[in-house]
Amino acid sequence: MSKIQLYSLNTPNGQKVGLALEEMEIAYEPHVINIMKGDQFQESFISINPNSKIPAIVDPDFPNGGLAIIESGAILLHLAEKSGKFLSKDPVLKSETIQWLFFQMGGVGPMFGQFGHFFKFAKEKCDHPYPLDRYVTETKRLLTVIDKRLEGRTFMVGDEYSIADMAIFPWVLCLGGFYEATDYLGLNDFKNIQAWITRINARPKTQIGLEVCKL
Repeated sequence: MSKIQLYSLNTPNGQKVGLALEEMEIAYEPHVINIMKGDQFQESFISINPNSKIPAIVDPDFPNGGLAIIESGAILLHLAEKSGKFLSKDPVLKSETIQWLFFQMGGVGPMFGQFGHFFKFAKEKCDHPYPLDRYVTETKRLLTVIDKRLEGRTFMVGDEYSIADMAIFPWVLCLGGFYEATDYLGLNDFKNIQAWITRINARPKTQIGLEVCKL
């Protein structure tokens, strides 16, 4: 089987796919897209993702040069179905996994990203408290939802690690890591989340996946 071509950077959205490829043991070839230098606007990448966002993949196991897939959630679903891993065959568990994947795509990613923007990058450009207050409130609300979901569970969907965890984990990790907001958000107060992070961090392939397409 030919290798999946991965075009990414190890941002939270990019890390999702790195985690999946490593955990699913799918052969892939990584290509770093340096979004700080504008690589995402090069015609060679736009031909793969017209929206100029990472990550994107090309699956060569399709005709006409392979299938290009954009949007990290769609990529995770594709890879899970391709590998037969980390997406339950049980219809109820499968539905729950997809629901929590969409929860990340529609809520966690956009809201955590906006929090990070105003907390870490826009302090000199925006002196009004409203944007940061808005996204701090929503980030804490979403963390509470995740923490409650993990009460009595090993992972987001019962006891099985899934693409829902792969989607949410890098964004939660980013809050205390790249954004350096552990104390500001009170992240250590979310005990279920902290235990979940410890469990996922103990996975050797996760540690490799987090570094895929690192500058």
